[in-house]
Amino acid sequence: MMGPAHSISGAAAWLSVGAISAGLGHPMPWPTIVVGALICAGAALAPDLDHKAATISRAFGPISRGLCEIIDKLSYATYKKTRKPGDPVRQGGHRTLTHTWLWAVLMGAAASGLALVGGRWAVLVILFVHAVLAVEGLLWRQARVSSDILVWLLGATSAWVLADALDSTESGKAWLFTEPGQHYLWIGVPIVLGSIVHCIGDALTVSGCPVLWPIPIGRRRWYPLGPPKFMRFRAGSKVEVKVLTPVFFVIGGVGAAGALFFG
Repeated sequence: MMGPAHSISGAAAWLSVGAISAGLGHPMPWPTIVVGALICAGAALAPDLDHKAATISRAFGPISRGLCEIIDKLSYATYKKTRKPGDPVRQGGHRTLTHTWLWAVLMGAAASGLALVGGRWAVLVILFVHAVLAVEGLLWRQARVSSDILVWLLGATSAWVLADALDSTESGKAWLFTEPGQHYLWIGVPIVLGSIVHCIGDALTVSGCPVLWPIPIGRRRWYPLGPPKFMRFRAGSKVEVKVLTPVFFVIGGVGAAGALFFG
């Protein structure tokens, strides 16, 4: 999938979680809904940090491009080290390590740990990074014609305002995990969800996605999961743009209404 569809599906997924959570008796305060949707929309781009041409690789200038090089090499090395006889020989690490459930969980756990230790300031950094990614994904046309500095300023402003709203609303930062010392623990959840949604989206394309790694399937450890080939589509195709993207918008709208209504 392309960046916009990834981000929209990420936001829709979190809003749906908000509706489900409210229906189960754990409603999200509005700051949690908004912050989670923003983080999830940004996190839904993050697995493509292993791809030099991806949106995330250029989102933070030389920093993200350099990180992309490192992640690509790390992913490729992991692939070569762990591949089984049935896994093909390949060049490069795109759609390997960062496109797995294990990577998603590790990134979410790292974010939750950082938020627990650093409090509001750590959340501010996490929010800034994902807000910039969300702008690049959701408002990609505007972001392409704007300077990086303007996008970063928008991300920083959004992060500051939302972090303040989250911090000043006790139930916002303590949603789901309410015990003392557990504030912001939920911050990792939208990161895990966004990464998994990204993998599911890529699994629908012709290449599939090895989301189950390191669990082996037959003679392969990097098995590209996906639906039957006749149901798959190419990234950026009409199916993605004309069918799936509108569906994501509808799901997000219904989820937002449910989260706010039941909450």
